[in-house]
Amino acid sequence: MPQQNDNTDVDAEPVSIDAATPYYALNPELILDAVEGCFAVRCNGSILSLNSYENRVYQLGIEDGAPLVAKFYRPGRWSNAAILEEHAFSMQLAEHEIPVIAPLPDMNGNTLAEYQGFRFAVFPCQGGRRPELESAEQRAWIGRFIGRIHAIGATQSFAARPTLTIQEFGFDAARFVMEHGFIPAELEIAYRTLVEDVLAQVNEKFSEVQKNINTIRLHGDCHPGNILWTDSGPHFVDFDDCRMGPAVQDIWMLLSGERREMTIQLADILDGYSDFYEFDPRELHLIEPLRTLRIIHYSAWLARRWQDPTFPMNFPWFNTNRYWEEQILALHEQAALLNEPPLVWS
Repeated sequence: MPQQNDNTDVDAEPVSIDAATPYYALNPELILDAVEGCFAVRCNGSILSLNSYENRVYQLGIEDGAPLVAKFYRPGRWSNAAILEEHAFSMQLAEHEIPVIAPLPDMNGNTLAEYQGFRFAVFPCQGGRRPELESAEQRAWIGRFIGRIHAIGATQSFAARPTLTIQEFGFDAARFVMEHGFIPAELEIAYRTLVEDVLAQVNEKFSEVQKNINTIRLHGDCHPGNILWTDSGPHFVDFDDCRMGPAVQDIWMLLSGERREMTIQLADILDGYSDFYEFDPRELHLIEPLRTLRIIHYSAWLARRWQDPTFPMNFPWFNTNRYWEEQILALHEQAALLNEPPLVWS
């Protein structure tokens, strides 16, 4: 794992950052000064803000080289130790020639830099497009690399990063939105009773298989938006949500459509995956439970970030009656799906 300077506490958090508006001081001058001061490069003044809400991510033009990407971490979210585990994992994968975008070391050999209270990392700029996942070949190709990621991920465990749990993604998430007044009064009882019912179903599904399956280091948020496709194949980006969990967490978000379509997609992905890592078919029972947890957790994520001005600006439909009506409908659909047999992989 990359080491901090001897006088740096790896668990110390930056100070003097407003929790409600954590990026208020993050202006172009600070961004350029931070990168030039810590990474010995000369920026040409070009700054392009990239699509990110949890952190702030910018593409920077460099005078004598290819553009770089600077990622400024949301203050207070992760400890330094947890961020360094993210970096170490992606660097370990890159060392095994898996196409992930790993951070670059600064002038002191550290991948996590600090400037005026902000922690940040710098990455090579990787072009590419979102994969369509329309062909069996493309799906198998991605499956092979996920299998390789998991084969490395299974060799050790995270110490500072969390495990995916029903408590955090389900019960704690639902409690937050209910206790902080985000749900309209006329919908609160319907939402509460429905969440209680579906989480009981989720808990039952996990209880059936969880004790018999392994938890490994995962990408954690492996949806198509975090895969860049080029002529040389897929590149995996943004390990910000990496954690311990079941392998299927990095697979189910690549499935879409009706049951028949998802069965075909799953077979293609696992055909490639199984070349490098053994998939336990019992984990297929967790696909709909994990989807249910993501729905509940997403609402809580928006609620917890609502004081950040960027969120009301980009998610104006959140915290409206229509949004919560749609959430209730989605959870009703999940309640039905949780009663259906899991997808089958031959």
